[in-house]
Formats: sequence, C-alpha cells, structure tokens
Amino acid sequence: MDTSASLLESLRVEPEGIAWQTLCDLYSPMLRNWLIRNGASQSDVEDLVQDVLVVIVRRIPDFQRGSQCGSFRSWLKTITINCLRDHWRRKKRQDISPGGTDFVATINQLADPHSGVSKLWDQEYKEQTIHYLLNQIQAQFSEKTRLAFQRFVLDDLSADKVAQELDMSPNAVFIAKSRVMACLREYGQGLID
Repeated sequence: MDTSASLLESLRVEPEGIAWQTLCDLYSPMLRNWLIRNGASQSDVEDLVQDVLVVIVRRIPDFQRGSQCGSFRSWLKTITINCLRDHWRRKKRQDISPGGTDFVATINQLADPHSGVSKLWDQEYKEQTIHYLLNQIQAQFSEKTRLAFQRFVLDDLSADKVAQELDMSPNAVFIAKSRVMACLREYGQGLID
C-alpha cells in the first residue's frame, strides 16, 4: 500500500486484510484513549472501538473527500458520535465521566465543532495520524532529517535552535521539514490536512 489514500480505496474494494489491520492500527489507540479519558467504562471501550471501525468499513463506499481540510477527520468524528449515542441508547444509561460530567454532555460537546472537546479530538486525530504515518515513512529519511523534523515541527523549536542542536544550517532544517511534509502529504493523502 503506497499511500493512505490507497488505504481508503483499499477499504472500499476489499474491507479486510491489510487495509483493515492498518485502519485498526491507526485509529484504535486514539479512539480507545479518548473513550477512557472521557469516562467510558472499560467494559464498553473495546465494543465501542469495534463499532466505530465496523461502521467505517461499511460506510467507506459512501465517503467522498470534500474540498475542505479535515473531511475524513470530520467523518470519523461523526461516526464516533453516532456510535456513542447508539451505544448509550441501547444501554439506556447515562454514564458519568471524570469530574462528574454527564457522558452524554461530552458527546454533545464533541458534536459541536467549536467546543473544547471537539478541538481536542481534532488535535489528537492529527497527532495520532502524523505519528502513525511518520513510523510508516521513517525508513525513507536519515536519522538527522527525521530528528530535525521532529524537533522543528512536533516539538515546536525554532529552526535556529534545531540547527544548533543538530549541527546543521537553519536552511537544512527547513529543507528537512519540507521533504518529510511532502512525503507525509503523499502517504497521508485524505487523512491529514
């Protein structure tokens, strides 16, 4: 599988095997962590993660990547919200999340694109996807290039600081960022902004 866009296409054509495993590897940790942190009971977490992944595979033929950034991320969030609501309706309960907040209120905040919960979801999605994709492409770059990218982009250090740390020019830091980002965009087409 050359690109993550091909992941989406592979799921459309053959929703089993490598594409399914990649989908699980990519999104299960994020979904699991989000659910646990927001108060889902341990006994429900695996069922909910599985429900979301099954709906993705079942509905992937309907997914149309829009012209707006984050369309797959938004689609995944909508599926997650609907699965959570269905799950809680089936169980006819209102679980309490950490801090005493009603879990249904958390789901409603997730549905509001302007809420802090929704913005946190978007940030975690981006981080999970980028880290997963970086692991997939790491063999294509030298250790110094990968480290320059990590320190400059992920750790948010200045180009001058990274250049000094790695004994390279600031221009080389920008080039490392550009090369890795180009590869991430190609490999993560449709999954990252």
